[in-house]
Amino acid sequence: MRVLHIDSGREMRGGQWQALYLMVGQKTLGWEPVLLAPGASPLAREAAERGVDCRMLSLRAVAAESKSAAITHAHDARSHTMAAIAARGPFVVSRRVAFPVRAGLLSRWKYRRAARYLAISAYVARQLTAAGIPEEKVAIVFDGVPVEGRTGGIGDRLLTPEWNDPRKCGEAGREAARRAQVELHTSSRLKEDLPTARALLYLSELEGLGSAALLALSFGVPVIASEVGGLPEIVHHGVTGLLVRHDPAEIAAAIRMLMDNRELAARLGVQGREMVKGGFTLAHLALRTVHEYKKVLG
Repeated sequence: MRVLHIDSGREMRGGQWQALYLMVGQKTLGWEPVLLAPGASPLAREAAERGVDCRMLSLRAVAAESKSAAITHAHDARSHTMAAIAARGPFVVSRRVAFPVRAGLLSRWKYRRAARYLAISAYVARQLTAAGIPEEKVAIVFDGVPVEGRTGGIGDRLLTPEWNDPRKCGEAGREAARRAQVELHTSSRLKEDLPTARALLYLSELEGLGSAALLALSFGVPVIASEVGGLPEIVHHGVTGLLVRHDPAEIAAAIRMLMDNRELAARLGVQGREMVKGGFTLAHLALRTVHEYKKVLG
């Protein structure tokens, strides 16, 4: 069956990678994904290289292409609006952000239109139902990541992702690293850098799930994460990593614990990788999403 994907992003961030992984996975399941995206977007380029039919995003294109699709899938807020206005047939929406749904007439109209919401975590699902969206229209579909690389936290470096959002990591992380007397390496290429890591420091004031944290776990690297949003759903304290409050002293103690105890870091890393293999792979992402499509289509 044909599924129309809509993504308005112009950068290749977590949501775009998930959309790409999903489309590739759907092809292996016998579905025919078609992508509407800005023509020069990295997602359009990456998808085209993998054999996905890509076309220019516009309201007219949404209306035209959705007519021949069994279902339409919007991947971000602007795409949600475009689908609500122009989609011909049922559509679902991926909800990745942790902040509450906006109030207002336009927002209420838009959120009534979708057949189903695919929340990235239980935390995000609760935000949707708290806004009045019926529980039967909300499903949890976790991110999926490739399971590759070595296992065990056996590197020596403390990594943190390079953020566009200044609220993430910030001064608390830098101060914690200073107190722990550990150099904090900022990475814009996590896949290349994770094999050298002892741990990933993932601090945030609010988080839907944490795709970079999930990627680290897939490499067998334990995560030190803020106890906020959906992060505790993948960073299980003392099992796949360590959860901390936004306090430099507490963060520093967690850093030192993993830097001083290679055996503990390795054990948490192995357990994190096994957790990913059990429920957060690319196959899980594709199968769960298609399952929700079928429930909508009846």
